[in-house]
Amino acid sequence: MTNIQQAHTANHSEDSAVNPKRIAVLGSTGSIGTQTLDVARRHPQHVKIVALSANTQVEMLFDQAREFSVKHAVLADEALCNTWKARFAEIGATLHGGSQAIVELCQLPEVDMVVNALVGAAGMRASYATLTAGKQLALANKESLVVGGDVLMPLSSHTTLLPIDSEHGAIYQCLLGEDPAEVARLWVTASGGPFRGKKLADLQDITPAQALSHPTWNMGRKISIDSSTLMNKGLEVIEAHHLFNMPYDKIEVVVQPQSAIHSMVEFTDGSVKAHLGTTDMRIPIQFAISYPARWSAPVEPLDFRTLGSLEFSAPDLETFRCLALAIQAGNTGGTLPAVMNAANEVAVAAFLDERIPYLSIAQLVESAMDHAEVEPAQSIDQLLEVDAETRAYVRSLIQPHE
Repeated sequence: MTNIQQAHTANHSEDSAVNPKRIAVLGSTGSIGTQTLDVARRHPQHVKIVALSANTQVEMLFDQAREFSVKHAVLADEALCNTWKARFAEIGATLHGGSQAIVELCQLPEVDMVVNALVGAAGMRASYATLTAGKQLALANKESLVVGGDVLMPLSSHTTLLPIDSEHGAIYQCLLGEDPAEVARLWVTASGGPFRGKKLADLQDITPAQALSHPTWNMGRKISIDSSTLMNKGLEVIEAHHLFNMPYDKIEVVVQPQSAIHSMVEFTDGSVKAHLGTTDMRIPIQFAISYPARWSAPVEPLDFRTLGSLEFSAPDLETFRCLALAIQAGNTGGTLPAVMNAANEVAVAAFLDERIPYLSIAQLVESAMDHAEVEPAQSIDQLLEVDAETRAYVRSLIQPHE
């Protein structure tokens, strides 16, 4: 039985209005985190925010903790944490510091669901802690499954793992009530990013500001760069493989510039289910929290009378090499997705800091993958060690050119 079927056949008699879902939001000051809190504001009868974590934005974290009357907050920056503990105590919240405190936040007895909106491979430990504690996991941290899918997915059989992502949320809903054996293909849609239609020669002198300008979605800096290189779609293909237990030859990427179709499922009889909606992340966030119920929409619904045309095209794998590299890493499996992901994180950060040109992102990822010795993925500790080694290797490639 798949994770979707287990979630769908679980006992849903509990009334969330009587017993609101108690949620810990990891990465509460980021894009997904702040939109999650917006959903909570709209539905206070269904949602109670009980714990929050942030990296360094302590003032915003303080304001959130005060607004939602949380008892536990975590700041990844331990030094900064020590200077703010007294302030948090004044509003009845205990402020904890460090990465281990984030893990412990996931295991609090008063937490029913963890929204993991952490950025990067650091979110993998939190996902592991959440699932081993038997908590529901609403997952926005792509790297958890990209790097650790082989380790994490077996743990999800004892609880519910719901993706916070427009594409995977769309596929999840299209699969409800369906037999996975009758799925012919998953179609993962891509907007094409800000450089759709460009060729390699057009991308030689791209600046961070240009790459951050996404045509349809408002996202964080790292994911915006990944969207521009199409690495984001590669990561989503690997996630889809793990989430839906689907072989890679049944997962396709299609460019859909209007971002109105969030993804599609094609069945063996030729039928296709598509999920359409407004381009606002609060919709998939809310569905992950409310499932199996549907609450009132957080945004204005899509008006099909004004939508206009829908376009489809194949992605350009030669220009957007990161997509091809990610799919190659997923197909190879083992520790190679961890290598690919770590190399990409370091390369994207270097590009945002204007230390490398745009096209070097794909080049560095490919160099790291060529250099890697691939082993079976066996544990979170092993994968984090591969992550650290890869980061050091890629930084050594960047250093001589700075």
